[in-house]
Amino acid sequence: MRPTEDTYRHKGLRNKLIEVIREKGISDERVLGAINNIPRHFFLDSAFDEAAYADRAFPIGEGQTISQPYTVAYQSLLLDVKPFDKILEIGTGSAYQAVVLVQMGAQVYTIERQKKLFELNKSFDYLKKFPGIKFFYGDGFEGLPTYAPFDKIVITAAAPEIPPKLIDQLKPGGMMVLPVGTGEVQRMMRVTRLEDNGLKEELFDQFSFVPMLEGKK
Repeated sequence: MRPTEDTYRHKGLRNKLIEVIREKGISDERVLGAINNIPRHFFLDSAFDEAAYADRAFPIGEGQTISQPYTVAYQSLLLDVKPFDKILEIGTGSAYQAVVLVQMGAQVYTIERQKKLFELNKSFDYLKKFPGIKFFYGDGFEGLPTYAPFDKIVITAAAPEIPPKLIDQLKPGGMMVLPVGTGEVQRMMRVTRLEDNGLKEELFDQFSFVPMLEGKK
């Protein structure tokens, strides 16, 4: 059962969470403001009511997690979201990251390969407040060629390598943020597609994500 009430106590817990994320080095007020606006406890079972504002990941079923808020903030910061950016998200999961991006003014196209999670999000009333998020059931490695090109792409699972089909769906000058690696720990990477179709790759901190898998389930 998901909670539907956002109380002063929840807002106080969110303020504390923002301070934790700020202390870890995230200073972009647009990112912090988006996270502060979102009742994270809505995305979890009511048993997690208070724990929802700890800076950690939680299971959401099907072997997936709702990402740690710091990780969501970190990827959002690297994406350098601008109003009206058209962003492709690979791995909808709980849809928490998608809501952060749409709160920052983006249009979000998000793909989930787990049918149960996709169906859960379709029946999640809170998400109906965000018509700027378009939900798709499919294989993230394939992307959404019909809706390409995208200004930005974010992958919320550990990719074994940079997915070539997704690079093809980026606009020249567009960027992709993704964790890359097959071990328990991955490096966060930002890949920019240059005007001549070359790639600029930047490496950042280490994180631990669930693996990005091919196909649909």
